[in-house]
Amino acid sequence: MRKLIVAAFVSLDGVLQGPGGPQEDTSGGFAHGGWTVPFADAVFGQTMEALFAQPFELVLGRRTYDIFAAHWPRVPADSGDAGLAKLFNGVTKHVATHRPGSLDWQNSRALGDDAIGALRTLKAQDGPDLLTQGSGALVQQLLATDLVDTLQLMTFPVLLGAGKRLFGDDAQAVTFSLQTSVVSPTGIVVSRYTRAGEVETGSFGLD
Repeated sequence: MRKLIVAAFVSLDGVLQGPGGPQEDTSGGFAHGGWTVPFADAVFGQTMEALFAQPFELVLGRRTYDIFAAHWPRVPADSGDAGLAKLFNGVTKHVATHRPGSLDWQNSRALGDDAIGALRTLKAQDGPDLLTQGSGALVQQLLATDLVDTLQLMTFPVLLGAGKRLFGDDAQAVTFSLQTSVVSPTGIVVSRYTRAGEVETGSFGLD
């Protein structure tokens, strides 16, 4: 059985929109695209290398898919990102989309009309773990339907105020266990959580 891993860049107030550049995602008038870039450091790079070092298949929403498909196939062979481009171009991409006929990036597969059901089926099969990148709307659906096994969050020391957020109000109540945590020199908190079970409650009130 595969694991479903949500890997995300988030601000202190939970925004994940447009982390990589000014024009990456300006929907809703978002004006802070590229907010992760000033904080990139050696720990950031090492974390990303480790994330992609294990076998995986990508799970993408349509907007993130279009952003990736416009970028990774065009990365020059002599670029510093050539290795990652080769990896992303080669892996299987499972895409939540209503336009399956327009998935032109190699090794792309539409999840179909029932994306959540398709991902349940994929999780039950043997194969590499399923890894999300970006895809905020899809990730909120995954959290709402209790499909997420692991959260790998890189929390950046910045408040953005507005923008698409990682967690929606309909996320399933569940406890996660912190497996690892490290703080980078620029203040990125890198945390990996695995699903632990139901939420338990108590009280600090006096009897």
